[in-house]
Amino acid sequence: MSKYNQIYTDLLASITTERLQRGTRLPSETELMDAYQASRGTVRRAIEQLQERGFAQKIHGKGTFVLSPNPIEFQLGGIVSFHETHADLGDDVCTEVVEFTQLPLEGPLLQHFEAEPGTLITRIKRVRRIGGKRVILDINHFIAELIPGLDRHIAEQSIYAFIEQTLQLQISYAQRTIEALPRSKDDQAHLDLDGQSHVIVVSNQTFLQDGRQFEYTESRHTLDKFYFSDIARR
Repeated sequence: MSKYNQIYTDLLASITTERLQRGTRLPSETELMDAYQASRGTVRRAIEQLQERGFAQKIHGKGTFVLSPNPIEFQLGGIVSFHETHADLGDDVCTEVVEFTQLPLEGPLLQHFEAEPGTLITRIKRVRRIGGKRVILDINHFIAELIPGLDRHIAEQSIYAFIEQTLQLQISYAQRTIEALPRSKDDQAHLDLDGQSHVIVVSNQTFLQDGRQFEYTESRHTLDKFYFSDIARR
């Protein structure tokens, strides 16, 4: 086993068995270099891998701290609903609809839609709980004419299942961005941030098979519960 893998594996084992509990500061780069007789680059690579997989967070000037012993993988490839992504978690997951309104398309929202100003939009805010903790705030916007019949009950289940099975529409592709943003008032009101200053926002503009955009959604994730993965090909 390489030095990098040894450091990564040892730290990961300490986190997943909770010998290093959430909020605990990891040993410094210098301490790990001395303990493993490794270069700074090797140590940094191991710590960066922990960060990429959602097990640790580096805070400038303070060090690297343990986030979660069991982060949930969020796969970037494909278009899947929350229920499809987390079906294996069963009763550990629940959805709460905190807002269900209709409004005209105007203001900043215009830049996210290929639609005329004034188009009727259905806005739905849903809080996702995993293990009792509020970890995702989904803010969905649907063009009401394209997705008729939405209600709170459907929003508590799977909107994509309703679109595909009831409305018989085919969801084709999405344009996606991912960024870390300062927490918003909505985040503070609806997520268990535990002092986190930022959230990870996955934004999707989603289109039907015929090319019409029907949705713009922001999924706002806490930092300590997820890691993001994809498969890259050359």
